[in-house]
Amino acid sequence: MRFFVTGEQNRQLTINTIVLLFLGYVLLLWISNGLMFFHKMSLAPQSVIDYYLGSEEKFTKPISYQTLLEVSHFHLFAMGMLVLTLTHLLLFTPLAMGPKLWLTGLTFFSALADEGAGWLVRFVHPHFAYFKIGAFLALEASLLALLVFCSLSLYYQRKHLSAPHSHKHRHSKRRHK
Repeated sequence: MRFFVTGEQNRQLTINTIVLLFLGYVLLLWISNGLMFFHKMSLAPQSVIDYYLGSEEKFTKPISYQTLLEVSHFHLFAMGMLVLTLTHLLLFTPLAMGPKLWLTGLTFFSALADEGAGWLVRFVHPHFAYFKIGAFLALEASLLALLVFCSLSLYYQRKHLSAPHSHKHRHSKRRHK
């Protein structure tokens, strides 16, 4: 992260490439997250209720406390690190501070809401299925927005770094030293 704090990312094609590759990896994670959701349920509240509370018609059992605990244990750490990393990268994009703060808050909230909503459906009330669907959509939308803003920012920096005038400018600075 030192490269972002000092501004060295503007001069470093290598770190730019590494971060773009990381964002590609996150895009694959984003896609698989959606695929997993839609493999288990749909955007219909009843499908969410059936997934968490079980369904006699489909011969499925309710999700157990232990299963939810194991999934939450992993997701709370992993999603926290992912959101921290992406929102940290967002800070160094040219986006205005207001939208950066809103997107950061929305992403952290939706990640926690998405994780907690399953618990609420299972142990509080089935109507929290609506909350689960909303939290999932908000999380997917906010992660996609982070991916887009960070990727575009790095792409334009990369374009600037590889432009012929930037090479001449770098070489002319060296001659004057």
